[in-house]
Amino acid sequence: MNDPKQNFNWCVEQSQIIQCNRSRLWKTISSESNLELFHPFCKTNNIIIWSGDKSEDILVYLNGRTMRRKFIFWEKNLGYDLFINQIGFKSSFVSWRIKDENKGSRITISVWPYLFNKGNKAFNWFPFKFFVHPSLEKYLSSVLKGLKYYLENDKKIKKNQFGLHRWFSN
Repeated sequence: MNDPKQNFNWCVEQSQIIQCNRSRLWKTISSESNLELFHPFCKTNNIIIWSGDKSEDILVYLNGRTMRRKFIFWEKNLGYDLFINQIGFKSSFVSWRIKDENKGSRITISVWPYLFNKGNKAFNWFPFKFFVHPSLEKYLSSVLKGLKYYLENDKKIKKNQFGLHRWFSN
């Protein structure tokens, strides 16, 4: 299979160090409906099929926007890759990776969004750099803060716990 990232111009990436071991972090992010535990903009996370790299689920955001995630790579204690798209729209590519970090773990989410990220770089650079990139950075930061909070406090997060997001909050 071709590298899905080669179809995109740019990536948005965020990392978070979490005080837990790699296997606990993996167990959390690979469990069914896991986004309902730590994702601050997730209303529901419904499973279509949950079987490693053939997994599929539906993420419904707080504002009702509905996304389908189709996993294409899955390796225990390392991470996974997936395509995500709003029904009727193009797909973005997402990669989640776990690494050991001192007494904890580092989780990195990388997103190659479809919006203003294909084709002519000169034409797309400005809207990507000043619209897509900052919005995705804020989004990923909130998701990772939620994961950190959940794993370090053993508490499910509240909706919009780290602030509202114009794309996903209601």
